[in-house]
Amino acid sequence: MNKRKAISLLLLLIGTALSIAFLLNIDFPQGIEPYFKRAYYNQFGPLAISIELVIASYYLFKGDKKTNFALALFGFTALLDPFFDQIGLFDSLVPLYGTIILVICGLIGLWLAFSNTFKLKRLSRLAAFFSVILGIFIELFFNYL
Repeated sequence: MNKRKAISLLLLLIGTALSIAFLLNIDFPQGIEPYFKRAYYNQFGPLAISIELVIASYYLFKGDKKTNFALALFGFTALLDPFFDQIGLFDSLVPLYGTIILVICGLIGLWLAFSNTFKLKRLSRLAAFFSVILGIFIELFFNYL
């Protein structure tokens, strides 16, 4: 098995495990009223980040041309969550173990995306800028807006 597929399978396994762990932490209330409150939808932020990891690792496994953008989007989103938490913009709902794992995977994802390690479609400056903006939007949507 080549390195690209091995790394993608490892990231896919981590993303799947985190997705299951974050999904199990979501409270599904009884009644209809709680589903229309912001606090209910905030719970899905950690799940969204882990699903981004699953999608990016799937693209990496397939060798798709969208891989570097997906990795950059995941990396920025994973790093922006603890950053916004530290500067006091919002309180992150990602547990500490999830934050540590996602930050490590996010750094790996950014390194893979910007270095174009596996010679997939190179990430343009516009795509990199758009991945930062989209990562900020995702973080603010699930935590602040």
